[in-house]
Amino acid sequence: QAIVEEVLKYNPHRVIIFSRDEVKHFNTVKLFNNNPKIQNVIGDIRDYDSVLKATRGAHIVFHVAALKRIDILEHNPEESVRTNILGSMNVFKACVANGVEKVLFMSTDKACSPINTYGACKFVSEKIFTNYDKETTKTAFVVARFGNILESTGSIIPIFMNKIKQGEEIPLTDDRMTRFIINKTTAVEVLFDAVRYSIGGEIFVRQLPALKVTDL
Repeated sequence: QAIVEEVLKYNPHRVIIFSRDEVKHFNTVKLFNNNPKIQNVIGDIRDYDSVLKATRGAHIVFHVAALKRIDILEHNPEESVRTNILGSMNVFKACVANGVEKVLFMSTDKACSPINTYGACKFVSEKIFTNYDKETTKTAFVVARFGNILESTGSIIPIFMNKIKQGEEIPLTDDRMTRFIINKTTAVEVLFDAVRYSIGGEIFVRQLPALKVTDL
């Protein structure tokens, strides 16, 4: 939603929102007051044909779809692979086939020296979007690597707030954990800077403030 809000400032011809979550589509339609420039398309990045159809005629693609619940993905690695790696490959191939000008892949700090399934899948996906043949591929691919986006879906702050409101204990895996944090406004800035300044194959990393999870 934050990306769409920023894109609309540039008066685009059309904005396509591609997601398998019909409730999110419904909420987005309400949020943007049935803006005629926005086209909601139900589909799954696991399905190459639907990605191919959705990206036809697109100039810029933001690939931000992912399964990201670290705890659940540890017990379901095959699902993480299907969405986070094979889905990313579908986006890559579809954008090349449709001659998209530029594609941005939204990654995570957990892709750096990964120690869990989610980070490992994002690490591999980063390779898909950076280690391609730039001599023969007209589409430019770029990666933006993030920390924890404050108050995003399923992120740590809403979970903590909900626990506190209900008088429950806050569960911690390890009190030595560090979190790199970024707010939605800065996150969108990073995405648009990556689109604006990239030539293809780069990984953009913003220096972010860090804090111990116990301080948070």
